[in-house]
Amino acid sequence: MIYALVDKETFCSKNVSLSKLLQHINSFKNIPILQYRNKSGSLEEKKTDLLTIREYYNGTVIINDTIELITYADGLHIGQEDIRQYSTNLKEAVSLIRQKIGSKFLGLSTHDQKEIEEANELDLDYIGLGAFRSTSTKSEVNVGGEALLEAARHSKHPVGIIGGVRMDDTFEKPIIYKVIGSDLYNF
Repeated sequence: MIYALVDKETFCSKNVSLSKLLQHINSFKNIPILQYRNKSGSLEEKKTDLLTIREYYNGTVIINDTIELITYADGLHIGQEDIRQYSTNLKEAVSLIRQKIGSKFLGLSTHDQKEIEEANELDLDYIGLGAFRSTSTKSEVNVGGEALLEAARHSKHPVGIIGGVRMDDTFEKPIIYKVIGSDLYNF
């Protein structure tokens, strides 16, 4: 399964409009999940982008970090640092998040086997695991490669491999989601 990561900074740096990128994503016809990430935009900008995504894309929409806009999305993806803003007790943090998002999807970024094992104890729908390869936003220090795939086998949740994944990559189960990045912008 392909899980598209739509990063505002990336598509803007490539001079691609959100609507054009979404039309390109729709041309693949097999991308049922899209994660929208905008680390620096205002709530109003993110809301406008989510409404545009809904206009052009019919699949499941996950928003990165911005729980305030969960009404406009089918789920929330949160990072390791962001989840700890709710509570340093991860079970309590997830409980607080679940109170706000209900039964919508909840995903958590992980980077190694230790974080995967912590995530196994949480009420999550999936984990993001990475980085697989280095990218312009992921340094070599954070790259897991084959070791990352081995760590993924310890997850009880579906795993989305992130960071440098290409359209032609293939992964054995239990890797269920394939998150594509730079290939989305090559058109």
